[in-house]
Amino acid sequence: MYGMVKTIRNSVVGQYPSCHITNRLEERRAKSRALRQERRRKPDKPDDFVTYEDSGSDEETPQQQEEILNTSYNICDFVRSRENNLFERRSYNFEQTTRYVLTHDMLRETQINLGYVNKVFCSKWLSNRQVVFGTKCNKLLIYDVNMRRVDAIPTLSANRVNHPEVQGGLHSIEINTSRSYLATGARNSADIAVYRLPTLDPVCVGENGHRDLIMGMCWLDDQFLVSGSKDSRLALWRINEDYMDFPDGGKESCPTFATINPLSIRDCRTAQRIRSLCFNKEFREIAALSLNGYIHIFNAETFKQKLSRKLPNCQDNVSIAYHGDGLYAIGCRSYTILLDTRTLQTIKKITSRYSGCGIRATSFEGNLLTVGTGLGMLLFYDIRAGKYLESSVNAARTVTLKCSKGIVYPEDEMDGFNVKYVPAIYTHCYDSTGMRLFAAGGPLPATLVGNYAGVWQ
Repeated sequence: MYGMVKTIRNSVVGQYPSCHITNRLEERRAKSRALRQERRRKPDKPDDFVTYEDSGSDEETPQQQEEILNTSYNICDFVRSRENNLFERRSYNFEQTTRYVLTHDMLRETQINLGYVNKVFCSKWLSNRQVVFGTKCNKLLIYDVNMRRVDAIPTLSANRVNHPEVQGGLHSIEINTSRSYLATGARNSADIAVYRLPTLDPVCVGENGHRDLIMGMCWLDDQFLVSGSKDSRLALWRINEDYMDFPDGGKESCPTFATINPLSIRDCRTAQRIRSLCFNKEFREIAALSLNGYIHIFNAETFKQKLSRKLPNCQDNVSIAYHGDGLYAIGCRSYTILLDTRTLQTIKKITSRYSGCGIRATSFEGNLLTVGTGLGMLLFYDIRAGKYLESSVNAARTVTLKCSKGIVYPEDEMDGFNVKYVPAIYTHCYDSTGMRLFAAGGPLPATLVGNYAGVWQ
């Protein structure tokens, strides 16, 4: 588990710490040389985008060598130093835990029986034991990992008199920065619903923002929320209970919630159906992905559209994710595109390792890009190494999680034929430790009713 924890130890008077072994410097140089030789190998197909590292001398300065020798990567030293509250510099790499359990084939699937539920589209971890997810049949469900129990949360409904009700399911769940509010779709799929965390008490329903199904959301901060819909519009909402009017339902009534309207509505020019949203914190921009193969950039402070760019050969693009190093990952029909957030130029096209493998969900966990596919598999791509994550158990293969078959209901099979299928992974998310992965979805054809949900731990 090298690299998971790091402790720079202080020596006792007149002694070196136990990790101060001079042979470690030579081992470090040998590993560094081997790694550079591996990277210098010319691949059969050259990459479109190549990075170069500083190829300076292998020798570190005496101060650097002393710090290396005083650094322990032993988890026992880390725990002992923390328990004794020693004045030593300690750090913990959560990303390394995820890599370790994946490359050493330590994750095991626990399938969740959801009953008659149709397709899970979105999910988020509420805590280390609870995950919340939304379905195509407009159900908001919570799964308790320890109790292995599924509970339903009532969806919220507002009185929309002037507009017809839209039923299309819950396609997005987002939690704000301070983890005080959870936003998702309402019973009317063109409205938003906001719940208070951790109790999940209803706060408000947002109406009159969209005319069609809401497909994506993103929080700008603890108060401001942006939603995108199939009507090709973006709506800006402010979630502040001090400015809401809550009806008085009496002492014995159910919890009441307010009704709010959007602060601003913008038509997304050149867009045909907004499919996914993400927020670029560094440049204060909102990136919107539309089904006609465009990415659209909005200024988050003025809520005005800055530009749109046609994606190269991008078909069936349904998901976008943002990485803090300046990358957008866009899932398409046959590959994943990495875009530079500054120029929106294509940095790399990550081809799928399996034919006919549509990309349905993308997310970043550190420098690890996790991809949910239409073939019931999760793939993992290391954006720093520029390749799929390789297994430490079997060097001949890459890390892949193959999900269970899931459920398709016989009465909904086409023409009475027993359709054999693998579920599409529409959503996945890691818990705060990176040691648990929730994945869910259902059958890819729109005519089939079924579901899949599982926790890898």
